[in-house]
Amino acid sequence: MEEIKCPKCGEVFKVDESGYAAILKQVRDNEFDKELKSREDHYAADKENAVLLAKEQAKNDLNAALRDKDAVIQSLEHQLEQLKAEYQHTMDATRLDKDQEIVVLKNRLEQADMQRRLAVTEAVAEKDRALAEKEQAIALLKGDINTKEKEKQLSEKSLRESFEAQLRLKDETIAQYKDFKARQSTKMVGESLEQHCLTEFNKLRATGFRNAYFEKDNDARSGSKGDFIYRENAEDGTEFISIMFEMKNEADETATKHKNEDFLRELDKDRQEKHCEYAVLVSLLEAENEFYNTGIVDMSHRYPKMYVIRPQFFIPMITLLRNAALNSLEYKQELAVIRSQNIDITHFEDEVNDFKTKFAYNYNQASKRFQEAIDEIDKSITHLQKIRDALTASDRQLRLANDKAEDLTIKRLTRNNPTMAARFAALQDEK
Repeated sequence: MEEIKCPKCGEVFKVDESGYAAILKQVRDNEFDKELKSREDHYAADKENAVLLAKEQAKNDLNAALRDKDAVIQSLEHQLEQLKAEYQHTMDATRLDKDQEIVVLKNRLEQADMQRRLAVTEAVAEKDRALAEKEQAIALLKGDINTKEKEKQLSEKSLRESFEAQLRLKDETIAQYKDFKARQSTKMVGESLEQHCLTEFNKLRATGFRNAYFEKDNDARSGSKGDFIYRENAEDGTEFISIMFEMKNEADETATKHKNEDFLRELDKDRQEKHCEYAVLVSLLEAENEFYNTGIVDMSHRYPKMYVIRPQFFIPMITLLRNAALNSLEYKQELAVIRSQNIDITHFEDEVNDFKTKFAYNYNQASKRFQEAIDEIDKSITHLQKIRDALTASDRQLRLANDKAEDLTIKRLTRNNPTMAARFAALQDEK
């Protein structure tokens, strides 16, 4: 029970808990409603004031924005007026300059037209003068042409007569050559070119080639031979040039025509076997081939130091190679002297090299035998190592078996065998 004293009369009365709670709730509800009402009124007043204030502020902002807008519009209108004035001023100045430029250009155009007229007048006059001079020159040229034509006719007549005479002489030479070829056998055709070259060389042998050797190649031990070999020695006996010559010719009526290429390989082989420095093919083959008709043809791109020539270049070819060899004669002579001075050293070096060769052979044989012995020892060691590994593995297995035997006990044997365990226990009790 709760005691409550009345604030008006001062009387104290008691109420139970439910009544006290009801009175307390009533008091709280009344106070809450009053407070709520007061706050709602205050909030409504604040809200109305805020709305009025916001409206006033918005109005002021709008007025300020309108004032700023008017000021901006006025400023833009002022700038626009200034731009219009500047544009008008610029246009007036440009128009004035343009008018002045037009006047200047008109003056220049009039001057240019006047100069053009003067130039045309002068060009027409110059053309007339040039035309007159040209007509005079044409007249003179016609006279010269007539004179030249007469001279040409005379010259052509003279050349024709000379050419016809040469042609008749050539026809006669061809006829004689054909008759000569017809009376010769195939062997004689080739021998005629050889005889021609030999005759040409013998004409100069006594004067220009006193120390030269030029003879037929009669050594056929290697299975083939060239036609001529040319060798020449210096006064001290040093050979400074050697040439292997091959002469090739064939009759005009020969059915199978040979080419110069067909004989180059054999000629190079003969040059090497006879120890000649140069190889020269003197050929009348491929008579219409301009490549061989131009002069001395260098074939060193096919075979070293090889040339193909026509018979008229036979002596010039020997002379060219001989002069080139004479430039290196001094070096060859010095080399021969050095070789003669060092012959003992060469023999000594040969003996040393021979000793080295034989010693190396014996060393290689001994080394081979030694290596074979080492290989056999290695094989034996490998075999013994396998035996050792097998014995080691066997010893390890025996040791493991012994360890297992030592670990074997009655307890281990009867661990999973109750019957045997019982029997061993009975035997133990009997003991």
